[in-house]
Amino acid sequence: MENLDPNSSMFILVAAVAGIVLLFIFLYFVPVNLWITAQFSNVKVGIGELIGMRIRKVPPSIIVNSLITATKAGVELTTNDLETHYMAGGNIPNVIRALISADKANINLTFKQATAIDLAGRDVFEAVQISVNPKVINTPNVAAVAADGIQLIAKARVTVRANIAQLVGGAGEETILARVGEGIVTSIGSAATHKSVLENPDKISKLVLQRGLDAGTAFEILSIDIADIDVGTNIGAKLQIDQASADLKVAEARAEERRAMAVALEQEMKARNVEMRAKVIEAEAEIPKAIAEAFRTGKLGVMDYYRMENIQSDTSMRESIANSDSDSNDSSKGKNEKK
Repeated sequence: MENLDPNSSMFILVAAVAGIVLLFIFLYFVPVNLWITAQFSNVKVGIGELIGMRIRKVPPSIIVNSLITATKAGVELTTNDLETHYMAGGNIPNVIRALISADKANINLTFKQATAIDLAGRDVFEAVQISVNPKVINTPNVAAVAADGIQLIAKARVTVRANIAQLVGGAGEETILARVGEGIVTSIGSAATHKSVLENPDKISKLVLQRGLDAGTAFEILSIDIADIDVGTNIGAKLQIDQASADLKVAEARAEERRAMAVALEQEMKARNVEMRAKVIEAEAEIPKAIAEAFRTGKLGVMDYYRMENIQSDTSMRESIANSDSDSNDSSKGKNEKK
């Protein structure tokens, strides 16, 4: 390959391209514009620090611009603080906005607290805003039953303010809503009648506030206002109806059990009656044998046998006469009744 002539156009073109590439590389690792902006903003940032940020893959623009914003607002920070928080996965612009808002609102919030809240996954700027401007949380419909069995459906508005000191490790809105709902259910359930609750709904708010529901949470409850109370179903009457229906089914089951036992007893008695008749027939079948045995042994004579037969005949005749008289009396009574 032939050497390029320094005076040739090709050499000039290659040198220009190489110079432009080197200039872009230099400007990438040495953001001169950011350094100039920082110097004019009275922020002390060295060229070496900017190059180190590039090497550590930390965007210098985010660090420098956030540092300029903090310095103009009177918040003293260093590039090392911001760079450390960025490398930990934090949101630096959000933290800077939170620190400035807290400083203007006279809220005691340090950079360490702000970064801890941000790394915990909470929006530190939103928390500061809620501390300055309290937030209203609407509870879902809470159903509770008073002592007289009437169901009441209440809806409340909870005004809360962020507790900066409890944002790390403190419970969130879900816990506040659950505790307020529990307090409403307890307050309504302890009321003697649903009318007393409807007449004085502020009693619910007072009872709920006295329970200290914001303990261990990231919020401070300022007020609880009952927005609406509706009368639901009569749970007491419904329970009584269900109980009566259950008692009726139990009684029917017991009656059916007694009827089945009676039927079984009746069948048992019929079986025993048949058994007794069989025994009577069996005993009657033994009578001729006994008479024959008495004749053979001489214990029964012929005259005795005829006398017994006459007695049986007289008894049969008298029974037939008595039966005929009773039948005639019944027929005459029937005719008289028809007349």
